[in-house]
Amino acid sequence: MFGFKNHPRGLRTLFFTEMWERFSFYGMRGILILFLTALVQNGGLGLNDKTAAAIYGLYTASIYLASLPGGWVADRLIGARNAVFLGGILIVIGQFTLIFPSIQTFFLGLLFVVMGTGLLKPNISVMVGLLYPEGGVKQDSGFTIFYMGINVGAAIGSVLVGYLGENINWHLGFSAAGVGMILGLIQFKLTGHYLGDIGKLDKKSQPDRIDENRMSKKRDWSILGVGLFLLFAGVCLLMTGVISLEPVLLAEKAALLILGLALLFFLYAFFLAGLTTVEKKRVGVIALLFVASAMFFSGFEQAGSSLNIFAERYTCRDLSGLAGILPATWLSYLNPVPASWFQSLNPVFIVVLAPMVASAWPALAKYNCNPPLIIKFAIGLLLLALGFLVIAAGARMVGDQGQVWPTWLISTYLIHTLGELCLSPVGLSTVSKLSPKKLVGQMMGIWFLSSALGNLIAGLIAGNIHEAEVAQPPVAIVEFVDVQTLEPAVDREIVLGGDVAEMEQSRTLQEGRESQGMLISRQFMRIVWFALGVAGLLFILSGRVRKITEEIE
Repeated sequence: MFGFKNHPRGLRTLFFTEMWERFSFYGMRGILILFLTALVQNGGLGLNDKTAAAIYGLYTASIYLASLPGGWVADRLIGARNAVFLGGILIVIGQFTLIFPSIQTFFLGLLFVVMGTGLLKPNISVMVGLLYPEGGVKQDSGFTIFYMGINVGAAIGSVLVGYLGENINWHLGFSAAGVGMILGLIQFKLTGHYLGDIGKLDKKSQPDRIDENRMSKKRDWSILGVGLFLLFAGVCLLMTGVISLEPVLLAEKAALLILGLALLFFLYAFFLAGLTTVEKKRVGVIALLFVASAMFFSGFEQAGSSLNIFAERYTCRDLSGLAGILPATWLSYLNPVPASWFQSLNPVFIVVLAPMVASAWPALAKYNCNPPLIIKFAIGLLLLALGFLVIAAGARMVGDQGQVWPTWLISTYLIHTLGELCLSPVGLSTVSKLSPKKLVGQMMGIWFLSSALGNLIAGLIAGNIHEAEVAQPPVAIVEFVDVQTLEPAVDREIVLGGDVAEMEQSRTLQEGRESQGMLISRQFMRIVWFALGVAGLLFILSGRVRKITEEIE
């Protein structure tokens, strides 16, 4: 079905392991911010949007940051295969910890998921590469199939976990994500023999270096032990209330820290790493791509935060108009459509569009029209801006209609997916080709930092998009308050008359919606202008950049 025929049998093992891991990750990601902002009476944590978005940004950024120590642990201590299995176990523990209705266990569960994903995600990709020691086109084809597994899992997880979480119980959704990871671990163990020795730690040592290797291994275990002890101590202090963290402030400081680390590294590479003039120019291009990547993902990752909230509160998800088409039993289960189901659009679009975009570049190359990599980055940012221009226009209609058609969100996700396909696939390979040999590993780590920075900024931006709701409650809260204060409303009707009171209440709600819609539109337009600005910078510098990168293109 997925083209496994001419590939190593181990590819199926890794394909389905990653598919179930992405089922777990994207399923939980789809309901995370909805759970954080849901009323306590509805089973959520009742956090305001700003705090919830900051937590979401910290979580998604930590996933990328955890890949760095996760790769180190696999390379130095336990091997990629053990890292994948241990990572899956930690993810299962984390997902099932989220079941408990306690804010302390909730954050503990997120920590386990972050640690597990940090171990599993980078190392399973390494194992895919090791299946093809000859490299070449066959390896590229193998990674394409593997990439399909990621998106199939993401699409199914968003639908199933989203339905259980939103329509039945939030904690049941989290447990479903955990069950998905268990299935992935079971098939990984049952079919692991097809991998041979791939991913196992190489225990062979040169006879004259046995003592040195033993000391090195002991030192590495000590470093890991100290790190885990400090992490455990910090968790205990937080859970007992000895220290407290403010999520928004923490996200802001973390973003500044990542930006500072990246800046210091690039300064080191330019002035202290002993690079040649050509290598310094290539590092300059990587720095430019770092900024472009962080900008892109700060907008693209609104999918799980502000756009997810927009789907829940301001998008019409009522299927009653399809009563004559869909069976009544379907409507009873699916109406309204879960907001998190919109998260499945991106992976579905990738599966459909990726082959078309991939074949478009060679077709353009035949006519000498294939855009250089810097222009592909700029096109990705232009498409990001166009997507937010569409949803900004949709947000302006919230005041007129209360809710808008889902076509606004669907169009935005479609355009953003095209932008991702222009930018994301070329980013990692370009950095690996441009990096000086002595800094390749460090440059790849810095590239992961760009994604982490983008996710942190995304969370901070998302928190401001719905900030008017602090003063003007969202529709769901307004309706809840009306139910709880039914008797005062009746007294008011006696004084003002039923029709007058109803008109005033309707006008107040309409004004609130108009202010929210305009605010959301303005915030989305800020992303549009930032994306256009960075894209414009890339176009301006494209001539110089192409002179530097023409050897690798």
